[in-house]
Amino acid sequence: MDVGPMKPLAIDLFCGLGGWTDGLLAEGYDVIGFDIERHQYGDHRYPAQLVIQDVLTLQGSQFKDTALIVASPPCQAYSYRAMPWKRAKALPPPDNTLFEACFRIQREACEAAGRHIPLIVENVRGAQKWVGRARWSYGSFYLWGDVPALMPRRDSTGKVMHGMKRWTNPDEGFKHRDLDGYERDHPHPFGWKAPRTSSGDHKARKFASAMIAKIPLPLSRHIAKTFASNRGLS
Repeated sequence: MDVGPMKPLAIDLFCGLGGWTDGLLAEGYDVIGFDIERHQYGDHRYPAQLVIQDVLTLQGSQFKDTALIVASPPCQAYSYRAMPWKRAKALPPPDNTLFEACFRIQREACEAAGRHIPLIVENVRGAQKWVGRARWSYGSFYLWGDVPALMPRRDSTGKVMHGMKRWTNPDEGFKHRDLDGYERDHPHPFGWKAPRTSSGDHKARKFASAMIAKIPLPLSRHIAKTFASNRGLS
């Protein structure tokens, strides 16, 4: 029986609620997500196979059959240091271990596969001071790694514009930083506002943070489609 071609496999590191995964699934990938905890808030949960594991313990060689790796390491340390507060400015440099682990995993995966496996790493604008200049920004979502030359753009209201444009100054555009220390678009790309919660409402605050950090679907679909096309899979 002909079961058809196998779907490309993508790995989503620090997957959270699965913003990257939503776009990858929509473009026909199989996806495995890795996170140190399960994010589930009512109907909001990771939409694919989830492995609860510290990304630092992963060996990239296990991903040698992967078509694409995406990652969104935690941004809080970078965001907080970008705040205009003396207390934030006085902090020592952030630990880049989680950010650097993404590229270590990619390097190990490529060595095991004998070919290049693309990697896209997403974080906030403030990370650039500590990890180097981003190759692209989509609202407040900044990208490093194998970013395609053609990417979607947004207008001053936050809406996705038709057509593409090439790499440009990632400091372009508008930014908004909320008091929780996250950089985000205004309005948010999902048209969603984080609820105001008391400092004791830990789960509600985690949900708000996870939603703010979730990759917008137009961005994740574009990345997924680009690399599927490069492999002749679309």
